[in-house]
Amino acid sequence: MTAPRVVLVGPPGSGKSTVGAVLAERLGTTLRDTDTDIEQGAGRAIPDIFVEDGEAHFRTLEAAAVRAALSGHDGVVSLGGGAVLDAGTRALLAPLPVVFLQVALPDAIRRVGLDSARPLLAVNPRQQWRALMEARLPLYEEVASTVIDTEGLTPEEVAQAIVDAMELTAA
Repeated sequence: MTAPRVVLVGPPGSGKSTVGAVLAERLGTTLRDTDTDIEQGAGRAIPDIFVEDGEAHFRTLEAAAVRAALSGHDGVVSLGGGAVLDAGTRALLAPLPVVFLQVALPDAIRRVGLDSARPLLAVNPRQQWRALMEARLPLYEEVASTVIDTEGLTPEEVAQAIVDAMELTAA
């Protein structure tokens, strides 16, 4: 079984996909983004899955995508913001090098935008983001072996902070 070098978790707007790509390049490996895996497998965008099939169906697809990525990818893995809600996912993450990308609300809103296509932030994104963080923060902290505060940092600076904190080297 292959294990990822780094798994990124965090809320919408924390930079998991963007930082993941920079980090993977810096480490000489590849990025696997479970949201992309879900969309490719379903043949449609995540907001469409939410609208047409509901959140419960999406979470089932997400748990399967996470299991596949964590057991089949040896590079950087970026998980969707809600992946940590699944107890099975949290158990799979326990022995892995997991980085929680912590982000302040203003940075997250700036990155995500107020007219976001993200289904859980569609109505009143500021309030929804706060509610998501209230529910998910303890879970992000539970699975994280490292926490990186992204406030005011570029994706390149965040990637370097991960490399430094985890003492990573290029493959």
